[in-house]
Amino acid sequence: MKSILLSGAMFLAIAAAQAQDLKPLNSDTEPDRIDWSQLTAKFGPFPKLPAGTKAGAVSKTLTNEYWRLLGEGYQNFGKKVGVPVSYQAAQSEGDQLGQLSIAETMITQGASVLLVSPQTNSNLEPAMGEAKAAGIPVVNVNDAVIPMAVHYVGNVQRDNGVRVAKWFLANRPQGGKVAVIEGQAGVYAAGQRTDGFKSTITAGGDKFQVVASVPGNWDRQLSYDSATTILQQHPDLIGFYCNNDTMALGVVEAVKNAGLLGKVVVFGTDGISDAYASIRAGELTGTVDSFPVLTGEVALEAALRIVAKEDLPRVVATPQALITKDNVERYKGQGVDVRAVLEQDAKTGQ
Repeated sequence: MKSILLSGAMFLAIAAAQAQDLKPLNSDTEPDRIDWSQLTAKFGPFPKLPAGTKAGAVSKTLTNEYWRLLGEGYQNFGKKVGVPVSYQAAQSEGDQLGQLSIAETMITQGASVLLVSPQTNSNLEPAMGEAKAAGIPVVNVNDAVIPMAVHYVGNVQRDNGVRVAKWFLANRPQGGKVAVIEGQAGVYAAGQRTDGFKSTITAGGDKFQVVASVPGNWDRQLSYDSATTILQQHPDLIGFYCNNDTMALGVVEAVKNAGLLGKVVVFGTDGISDAYASIRAGELTGTVDSFPVLTGEVALEAALRIVAKEDLPRVVATPQALITKDNVERYKGQGVDVRAVLEQDAKTGQ
């Protein structure tokens, strides 16, 4: 019976998107977009909301600090504008049905808007149809991307990998062997980050060779094991790019155990606090910070503007920056106002 209900809901999601003449969403290339820093300039001060407005937000898991920080951003903005936010997550990054159940419960409880960060590109499609039937707008926030999503808030996922590849091109001009630890299969962000890195680092010829590209499934231990094997097979490897920081920190341990710290560079993605601490300690080479607290704040603002009937673009793009020992204090130094720094980045095109 459940599978029949899911199929029907999925049909509703697809039909709803078709009714609005929407193409399957590619959040990186969608032309109907606005930069986060332009929301107020484009749409004016934050609008008055209907009485009783409340938001529901569903995340991947709270075992990963990134998603805890995203929730902190939701709560920050909710308190600022007086909107209660219910924030829940699945038990693990692979608990697809558990995540779907949370989303469906929030719909039945009458959330005014639903913010979702799906486990995969498809596991929350049934909830999309149910929300549409209930008249509840849905905002897809970062990472996996539901193809029929009407609204998306997050960064350009491909650019995460591109930024790391450009670091290699600039700082290792002699080239060499590199490896990728991928995220979970079926997740848009993982595929885009990996493709951005590979296509950029190999675009200039054969100086760099991607000798391994294996799934780490966002898991630290699995990534440690994979990196250990890769280092044994390729003792002349010069670096790793990992699709998130949890995996990157596992890879750092493998590099240390192989006695290659300082010789093999390791980059992650997300900008969690442990990644910053590892960069300061001279272990992790860098991370692409996508500023989850700010992303949560921007995502809830966008969602509530949609509740207020503002006609937002399909994509609201949030910022990211490549963090290394050279600029770590600019973004996470004592007393730094990161929003002001990022607004300055937006003005200068960084």
